[in-house]
Amino acid sequence: MPQEVNSAAVPIENLRWRLDPASLSFDTTDELQPLTDIIGQDRGVAAFRFGIQVEKPGYNVFVTGAAGSGRMATVRKLLSEMSQKDRVPEDLCFVRNFKDPETPLLLRFPGGQGGAFKKDIKFLVDSLKKEIPQIFESQEYIGAKKEITQAYEKKAGSFFKNLEKKVKENGFAIVELQQGQFKRPQVMPVLEQGPVPMEQVEAMAEQGRFPQEKFEKMKETYDSLRKEVDQVFIDLRDLQREVTQKVEQMDRDTFMKIATDLTSRIKGAYKAKKVHQYIYDLLNEMADNLQIFSPPQPVQSPIPGMPPMVADGDRFQPYGVNLLVDNSQQTGPPIVIEEYPTYRNIFGSIERVVDRGGVWRTDYSMIKAGSLLRANGGFLVVNLKDAAVEPGVWQALKRALKSKKLEIQTFDPMYFYTSTGLKPEPVDLDLKVVLIGDAYLYHFLLQQDEDLKKIFKVRADFDTAMAKNGETIQKFAEFIKMVADEEKIKPLDRTAVAALVEHAVRMAGRQEKISTAFPAITDVVREAEYWANESNSAVVAEAHIDKAIASRIYRSSLMEERLQELIDRGTLKIDIAGEVVGQVNGLAVFSLGDHMFGKPSRITVSTAMGRAGVINIERQADLSGNTHNKGVLILGGYMRKKYAQDKPLTMSASIAFEQSYSGVDGDSASSTEIYALLSSLSGAPIKQGVAVTGSVNQNGEVQAIGGVNHKIEGFFDCCKQKGLTGDQGVMIPASNVKDLMLRKDVVAAVEEGRFHVYAVGHIDQGIEILTGVPAGEKDADGRYPEGTINDLVDRKLRELAEGLMKFGKLAKGKKPREEKEGFDEDSNGGNGE
Repeated sequence: MPQEVNSAAVPIENLRWRLDPASLSFDTTDELQPLTDIIGQDRGVAAFRFGIQVEKPGYNVFVTGAAGSGRMATVRKLLSEMSQKDRVPEDLCFVRNFKDPETPLLLRFPGGQGGAFKKDIKFLVDSLKKEIPQIFESQEYIGAKKEITQAYEKKAGSFFKNLEKKVKENGFAIVELQQGQFKRPQVMPVLEQGPVPMEQVEAMAEQGRFPQEKFEKMKETYDSLRKEVDQVFIDLRDLQREVTQKVEQMDRDTFMKIATDLTSRIKGAYKAKKVHQYIYDLLNEMADNLQIFSPPQPVQSPIPGMPPMVADGDRFQPYGVNLLVDNSQQTGPPIVIEEYPTYRNIFGSIERVVDRGGVWRTDYSMIKAGSLLRANGGFLVVNLKDAAVEPGVWQALKRALKSKKLEIQTFDPMYFYTSTGLKPEPVDLDLKVVLIGDAYLYHFLLQQDEDLKKIFKVRADFDTAMAKNGETIQKFAEFIKMVADEEKIKPLDRTAVAALVEHAVRMAGRQEKISTAFPAITDVVREAEYWANESNSAVVAEAHIDKAIASRIYRSSLMEERLQELIDRGTLKIDIAGEVVGQVNGLAVFSLGDHMFGKPSRITVSTAMGRAGVINIERQADLSGNTHNKGVLILGGYMRKKYAQDKPLTMSASIAFEQSYSGVDGDSASSTEIYALLSSLSGAPIKQGVAVTGSVNQNGEVQAIGGVNHKIEGFFDCCKQKGLTGDQGVMIPASNVKDLMLRKDVVAAVEEGRFHVYAVGHIDQGIEILTGVPAGEKDADGRYPEGTINDLVDRKLRELAEGLMKFGKLAKGKKPREEKEGFDEDSNGGNGE
């Protein structure tokens, strides 16, 4: 094997970081104490603690980090640790405002007293419902009321007796006539046939059937008596009103005496003036409506044949208490995780019902609290990605946090308006809101919404990985112990813990880091226990961890298998043996969300005389992303810098990803494209058994790329399907060596010499491995050693430039027009795209 190939081969120990199980200080996790603190998030935890502890306006916390990094679990744990257990927030109650029912009153109580107040008011109302009817039915009350009515009847009787006597003496009588629903007394003269209306006597006088003089005298007497009768009845009405007022005042005094006795204990238990005022208003409202203590009277149905109806509804409902927030079970500030952040769930609502008449109605008792009020005095945690798609939520949340008040209203997301007439008293807010989202959403809002930095002054950024050292490995093992205890999972032996740590390092994508995606790691532990149970093992071992990981990949790898089948049957053309000019195997990564894998892609380059420069066929077909386009432009810059210093770069080179129809992006194939271009220009064939990945800069330095493990494993699987020959391998950037965490079977194949992994830092180093021909370096005269790749490329480019110039001169002698189109000796040619 050539010396340059040997020097570029990655040492076996660098292909995968291994944790020796013997280095762990325990045999199984049963010997460990469960993790009690948070690991791997020092920066995020410090910022979070700062934001929660600062008692100033706007210091709410925006937690950013990748989904699956354990953000929510960490927030729960931190809030639970930081909350002051002896600080219980207030209870909130809404009650009827008897002076203005459209504006319910808010009553605040120390934590736990709101429920007691509600029970006390209910007991008061129930006691009054029971005692007041009994008082009104007592002999003492009936006797007192009878005395008042008898005095009225006696006085009214004397009025009637004197009046009737006078009316009779003057030949008249008092007759009650029905007028609508009322009876009205009328004075009528008495003739032989009995009482006759005065109008009838007047008609008789006009007709000569009654003496005129007698009628005139009768009329004078009639007018005088009618005035006296009217006055008497006015006096009787005044008397009756006076009696009614006396009875009502007696009823009110009786009620207030009993009610005041019952409320004395309540007033003593609650010292707030607003509470005392509410009780006073409640009693006065009841005293003004004592008819509620009488049995409901049936109302005749408007529909003929239907039985009488009794009014529905509780007549004492206005005197209840709506306990909006009850903190009686809290031992400290509430921690509310709103997992379904709709407008109603966060801000509450005012519900409505339809009565039997089909009319919508609402009142203070239908006001419902949302998570913002339930968390008042504590902490509210909301996933912003879920809340942002709910109409009105973000704007309303900003308004509430800026004003530190909440006005509960019913919001209709279909029409964006409030739909009730109630306007409850605003509630003062005193809580910390924690938003959870990713970095993209945070920066987007930071640019688009100036309010974000005013109300979420602290950002707690959670990392996806932590440093790998002895301390973090020990903490990682304690985390596994915690999971095992919480979920009653079998103990894991040291080989299983070591396998999990290695898996976490692979998830982090860097050998010096451990992933903090603890939810995903916990899933592996759960599934490993399943396989341990299947094998009747008392502990979870390394084999069970490997089985769980392999099973997770198998469940999601259908697309990978289908692509491999297309390669195996030749539908997707991939050569893994032999040598071809201008053709190389590039490596691409496919991400399906729950599964990532790599597969090779054939890249070809054809070159010819011309001035078009480097043509990116993917770009011309609108299948190339911006990053890939940039990589091709950098490729042209490299070629100009290295080969066009003493001649124009006059060529036409087209680059294509064969059988690629869904688009290409990323610059990880830019070095691959250079190798294919150099091969095409030099005529040196490229080994098809070596796949290539890596980006490049204009100096020819090969730069790091992402997904290096999946790319290597993807090509390994292709070679394994057709049979490993020992000549196959993958060439990666040298800066990616520290990212290697290859599968165990790949490492074993490399160790046995059946597969190879090369690391290069420059294009010259890579082209030597791919072609077996030295790249060559310029000597003092600026020439490359004869027969080297760079010499062959330089000669070819010079030939293309001279050929184009020669063709241009020949064309000048034919047609004037072609002189303009041909190659001008003074022209610098086509230097790239």
